[in-house]
Amino acid sequence: MRTPSSSAGPATPAPHGLSSEARNLHWLLTNLVEEVPGILSVAVVSSDGLLLLSSDPGRNAERPAARTGGPRGSSADLATIVSGLGSLTIGAAKLMDGGGVKQTVVAMAEGSLFVMSISDGSLLGVHATPDCDMSVVAYHMALFVGRAGHVLTPELRSELRKSRESAR
Repeated sequence: MRTPSSSAGPATPAPHGLSSEARNLHWLLTNLVEEVPGILSVAVVSSDGLLLLSSDPGRNAERPAARTGGPRGSSADLATIVSGLGSLTIGAAKLMDGGGVKQTVVAMAEGSLFVMSISDGSLLGVHATPDCDMSVVAYHMALFVGRAGHVLTPELRSELRKSRESAR
């Protein structure tokens, strides 16, 4: 298994000036995209719907030529969809006394959308190809959530927001 210091391949370097926790989270997300076949794009969204972290879908060579990114090609669009779907399923679970929502999967003719809760109320969203192995994607998402959930503190969320704002 690669580590942040021994990364090989086409990964983009971690943004400079970020804490080690933020760099590690970037590395985990990059690793998820590069190691799991069929993933087109990934977004980590805060509990209040703000995009914290996203993949660079342009790195994924497996994406069909006609699909040049996530939904509409924008990480912000994927974040909006993930946030809305997360809110909808949480509301549905409350109405049905179903407890906490762990994962939502939407299988479409031309792709799949996965949304998984992270411990702090944040959400991990993945847009994948229609022929992806759903169980493999879900498994790797669960690994990401397990590794990222404990480090996604209010301080780290604030740092990631500021980093995204300054990158604009």
